[in-house]
Amino acid sequence: MQKFMLPILFILSLIPCCIEVDISAPSFLEIAAYFGVSEGKVELTIVYNFLGFCISAVLYGPLSECYGRRRIMIVGNTLLLIGAFGCGIVTTIDQLLVWRFIQGLGASSSAVIVFAMIADIYKGNEAIRLIGVINAILTLIMATAPVVGSFINRAWGWRGNYFIVAGISLITWVLLLKMLPETKRKRQKLNLRKIHQDYKILLKNPEFICTSFVPSMLYASYMAFVACGPFLYMGTFNLSIFSYAYHQGIIVAVFSLISLCSDYMIKILGKKHCTMVGVTASFISAIVLIMISLFWPNSPFLVTSFMITFCIGFALCYPIIFNASLELFPKIKGTASSLTMALRALICALVVGFASFLYNEHPFSIFSVILLATFFVFILTRSYLLNKMFNS
Repeated sequence: MQKFMLPILFILSLIPCCIEVDISAPSFLEIAAYFGVSEGKVELTIVYNFLGFCISAVLYGPLSECYGRRRIMIVGNTLLLIGAFGCGIVTTIDQLLVWRFIQGLGASSSAVIVFAMIADIYKGNEAIRLIGVINAILTLIMATAPVVGSFINRAWGWRGNYFIVAGISLITWVLLLKMLPETKRKRQKLNLRKIHQDYKILLKNPEFICTSFVPSMLYASYMAFVACGPFLYMGTFNLSIFSYAYHQGIIVAVFSLISLCSDYMIKILGKKHCTMVGVTASFISAIVLIMISLFWPNSPFLVTSFMITFCIGFALCYPIIFNASLELFPKIKGTASSLTMALRALICALVVGFASFLYNEHPFSIFSVILLATFFVFILTRSYLLNKMFNS
């Protein structure tokens, strides 16, 4: 396959794992009512999904170094397809949690291996540019996912969203089987001792941990908002399912636009300043969201406005920091991508789980979690990461 066609296949392979949360989020209230469970129980579907994602992400990178990127990616996407279909036929909430876990086991394959493939083929600014473009297109698709999900939910109920993801997963699986090339030319023998040693090297490197932690915490903050968003907008703010979907879609659409323009912004500001501007914008937005929750707790438009500025900051710094984590250890890019995605999923599971536990139908409960997470990101970036990334 020619090099310019690969990004298209990469994007297609990432679509099912990127929309599986956003497209089902508008159905959360209906799922809670259908099974007669609490809001927190339904929000656990995201936590279980990320736990499955975390566990499998640790394995896919090293296995792709040994058996090739293509083979492992197809296996993972098979699990994603099976999990998505299983979610549509459940009869209890516990079954839904199990199938969401299996879906997570498969979803991490594309998330890990696509970026390892990018690191195999593209270097430096070219890789950053491609990551930014992929983020932009995927987040644009994610922006439409809640809107589409609300219409699907109205037409076919909450199961329809999971069957749609299963259908998209099937199409993607067929395309990968027929068109995905192998980018890992030099294979390694499966050596558990070496895999263990590679992970030790990564885990002992403070710069790698920080470059993985910062974008993961920002992403986890956003996912905490996504998990509680349906209950916040439709419960606390009393908006319709379609109004909620439009608010969520606008937030993600702006993230997409900024991601698309990130390469241009990097050229203007430089990587260091772009990183600091992005992290600072997210931190200030989190502070303002706390103020809104205290003084204007029933204003969905203010909440949406400053979640937009939060995501603008996230989109500016994400491709720079994420690419830096993959370039630190060029000989074990697959393992580095695995650990980065595994840490991200684990952090997301913890943050979303904590936010779900605290959520009490008041916006302060969710935005306090986002502020705490963003505060750590701001301090870590300013005190350590900027110097290590740009002055070493």
